[in-house]
Amino acid sequence: MIKRKGLLLVVSGPSGAGKGTICKEILNRRKDIKLSVSATTRKPREGEVDGVNYFFLSKEEFSKMVDNGEFLEYASIYGNFYGTPKSAIIECLENGQDVILEIEMQGARQVKEVYGEGVFIFVLPPSLSELKNRIVGRGTETADEIEKRFSCAFEEIKQIDDYNYFIINKDVDTSVRELEEIISAEKNKVTRYKENIIEKFREEL
Repeated sequence: MIKRKGLLLVVSGPSGAGKGTICKEILNRRKDIKLSVSATTRKPREGEVDGVNYFFLSKEEFSKMVDNGEFLEYASIYGNFYGTPKSAIIECLENGQDVILEIEMQGARQVKEVYGEGVFIFVLPPSLSELKNRIVGRGTETADEIEKRFSCAFEEIKQIDDYNYFIINKDVDTSVRELEEIISAEKNKVTRYKENIIEKFREEL
């Protein structure tokens, strides 16, 4: 058998593009993929559960983790801090477990610097007008927050060059299918496993 490390799937996109919905659906369909739970200093939205959606921390707790080097990445987004605890992720990858990480662009760039083997996927809305409709429809932001997120969207889309793949999220089923195709292709990429493949067949000589 060829020993395969897990894939770190880094999913980003503008607020309202649907990256969270896509991640949730693929986790429902694929029990072989684990969700990376991020830490944040923002307040929980209705229905969110500590330790499931996020680890909800005070700014003091978050700062202490930064000082201790406990994050794979962290960033300040819309006045709150978000970060990815790293030890559990690295352990999963080494054991062959795929991990999906839904983060903003600042954090994705940091992850790419630390773990360049990650698979970086950008979720796009069909249009900016549809993006705004989705943000308004969530009903979780104030009018000022909606305008702030919408005005940032194009600047975020311009950062797509940092990513390996993109998905235009017209509907969830199609988007999840495209994500699964990306995963399948990456698992059979020669550059990931060349040495393992050669060693396996050398042993059979």
